[in-house]
Amino acid sequence: MTRPYVLLSAAVSLDGYIDDAGPDRLLLSDAADFDRVDRVRAESDAILVGAETLRRDNPRLLVNSAERRAARTAQGKPEFPLKVTVTASGDLDRELNFWHHGGAKLVYTTDSGAARLADRLAGIAEVVTLGPELDFGALLDDLGGRGIGRLMVEGGTGMHTAFLAADLADELHLAVAPIVVGDSAAPRFLGPADFPGGPTRRRRLTKVEQVGDMAVLRYLLRREDADS
Repeated sequence: MTRPYVLLSAAVSLDGYIDDAGPDRLLLSDAADFDRVDRVRAESDAILVGAETLRRDNPRLLVNSAERRAARTAQGKPEFPLKVTVTASGDLDRELNFWHHGGAKLVYTTDSGAARLADRLAGIAEVVTLGPELDFGALLDDLGGRGIGRLMVEGGTGMHTAFLAADLADELHLAVAPIVVGDSAAPRFLGPADFPGGPTRRRRLTKVEQVGDMAVLRYLLRREDADS
C-alpha cells in the first residue's frame, strides 16, 4: 500500500512562534501568503490539523477560490479536499466550524476517543480508531487505502512534531513572517521530541521565495532527498 506524500505547512514568526498567547488567533500570513496556502490546499487530496488547532482557532479549512474548486471538479476530484483531524482524547465539540463547511470529514483517534465521539459526531464525520494510542504510520496507511495521494498537514505544534519525530514527512513549506512574538507561553512550530538524526541531520533547502512580505522556505525532509 502506498502512503500519501506528506507536506507540512506552517507560518512562523521570526522567533519561531505560530501564534501568540492571546485569545484571538494571530494572523502571521498576509493576503498573498493566504492565497498561496489556498493554492496548496487545492492541490492536496486531504488536509490535516490537530484537535488543539480546532479548539484554539476554530477554522473552516476550505479551498476559498471558486476557480480552484472548479478546477478540482473538472479533474474529477471532490470540490474540497478531505478534511482530517486527530485527537487522542476525543475532546471535540460538534459545533466547531470544521464539521459544518466543505466536504467529507475524517477523525483519527484512540479506542477511548472513539467511544466518546461515535455518537457526538454521528452523521457529520467518520471516526476511525488507531488503537489504544495514536499511530501516525497507521493513519497514513489508512489514508493511502482511501486513495489519498497528497496530504497537507497544517498544524499545529503537536501534529508537526509528531510527523517529524516519526520521520513521516516528505516536504516542509515554512512561511516566515516579519513579526516577533517574544512570549514563552505562545505555541511554537515544534515541541521537544527525539527527532531522527537530531541536530546533525540537515534537511535540503530547495527554494526560497518572497510572497507578499513573507519569506517561504521549502525543504525536502527525507534522508535520501537531503543526501542526493
